[in-house]
Amino acid sequence: MDTNSQRIVIIDTGCANVSSVRFAIERLGYQVTVSKDPEVVLAADKLFLPGVGTASEAMQNLRDRDLIKLIKQIKQPMLGICLGMQLLGVLSEEHGQSGSELVTCLGLCDASVKKMQTGELPLPHMGWNTVTPVAGHPLFNNIPAGSYFYFVHSYAIPVSDEEAPAGYTIARCEYGQPFSAAVQSGNYYGVQFHPERSSKAGAQLIKNFLTM
Repeated sequence: MDTNSQRIVIIDTGCANVSSVRFAIERLGYQVTVSKDPEVVLAADKLFLPGVGTASEAMQNLRDRDLIKLIKQIKQPMLGICLGMQLLGVLSEEHGQSGSELVTCLGLCDASVKKMQTGELPLPHMGWNTVTPVAGHPLFNNIPAGSYFYFVHSYAIPVSDEEAPAGYTIARCEYGQPFSAAVQSGNYYGVQFHPERSSKAGAQLIKNFLTM
């Protein structure tokens, strides 16, 4: 499928990194639509779910925009970015200003989001770090081992049990302890790092997703 015939949609969550994700896709020669219109979203070939801020605020945003049911109807490949990946989980400890209760997320990946336990290392985990993908996963095609990606986060999805049939981790990263740098659950994919801010490796990952 050529770059102009694919219908690529960034789900309009109202968050701050929508524009940078759009520019990163356009730099690869693709046309992109930012929309929350159900007809546009459900007709897309590939979708992106960006997110920055806290889980509680982001889920409230999705509720306000009538996006929760819509996202759960998606059958095409969708890539959650940073908080957008965490929202794929079942519950999050990142409650923002709303108190201490857990935040109910989209429940599309059988995982919970937890505050990172990093020992003496500072939070947020901010800056460049390497990831170790599952061997042969197409999302990491043509990305050299040891490539660096850009992270900004204090919460993460733990690494899934490799023996479990429903394992979701497709790449891991280390910061004080291992965590999921990328996940997959059916047609829903997620990356904890910001590919749109991760130079050549990030651009290659976006290209891989669009050509999978």
